[in-house]
Amino acid sequence: QILLMESGGGLVQSGGSLTLSCTVSGLSFGDYSMGWFRQIPGKEREAVSCINWTGSRTYYSESVKGRFSISRNNSANTFYLRSNILEPEDTAMYYCAAADRREFAYCSESYFKGWGQGTQVTVAP
Repeated sequence: QILLMESGGGLVQSGGSLTLSCTVSGLSFGDYSMGWFRQIPGKEREAVSCINWTGSRTYYSESVKGRFSISRNNSANTFYLRSNILEPEDTAMYYCAAADRREFAYCSESYFKGWGQGTQVTVAP
C-alpha cells in the first residue's frame, strides 16, 4: 500500500514562505516521479510542480514559477515544496502524489497513482 504524508502547511502572511514535506512509503521511492498539486474549493485540482526520479528534471506551473522550488531526498523517501513570496491566490489544499513512472511527459494527474490526504495552506493578505 502506497502511503504519502504531507506536513508543513499553515497560515502565513502575504510575502511569506512555507516548506511542505511529503514522506512516502510502500514503494521504491527513488524509482518514481513525484508531484505537488493544489485545489481550491469549487475548482479543479491543478498541478503545481513535478520532479522526476533523479531530481534532474522539474516542472512548475506558470503561476508559481520563480517562487516555488521542488526537491527530493531519495535516501529519506521525502520530497519538498519550498514556497516563497506567497500570495493570497496560493491559498489552497496542497496534495503530494507519487507517479507510476520514473519520468513524466506532463505534470498531469493521470500519471499519479498515490495521493496524500492534503495539507492546507492559507495566505493572509
